[in-house]
Amino acid sequence: MFISQTGLTVRYAETDQMGIVHHSNYPIWFEAGRTEFIKQMGMPYSKMEENGAMLPLLELKCTYKSFAKYEDEIIIRTYIKEYTGTRLLFHYDVYKAGNEKVITEGETLHVWTNTDLKPVNIRKFKPEINELIEKAAN
Repeated sequence: MFISQTGLTVRYAETDQMGIVHHSNYPIWFEAGRTEFIKQMGMPYSKMEENGAMLPLLELKCTYKSFAKYEDEIIIRTYIKEYTGTRLLFHYDVYKAGNEKVITEGETLHVWTNTDLKPVNIRKFKPEINELIEKAAN
């Protein structure tokens, strides 16, 4: 199984009045992790979309266990938890650099579609993309 790691530094604008990262930033960080994961997998998101394969979001889950503050260096660890050919479930662990304690974890469930947003089985629709996904998921 392929696991990517994406590093970010908490910006002031991402914090709330208490000086901690506002909860609304984590889905954005999940997207950053997923985008980097797909890029490292061998095909950037933009290239998949140019090839007619879309990956809209169906579901988002997020569990907050601890917090990050301004200027903390964080890591988003991303991997594929489940893959069916039509749906793709990503898992994310967010932690502070240098500390393996997960501060937030989440999942996003996506469905493969064509450019008309009609669901497709990527195995048949775009076998070359399926090959990259299968390799990363196993």
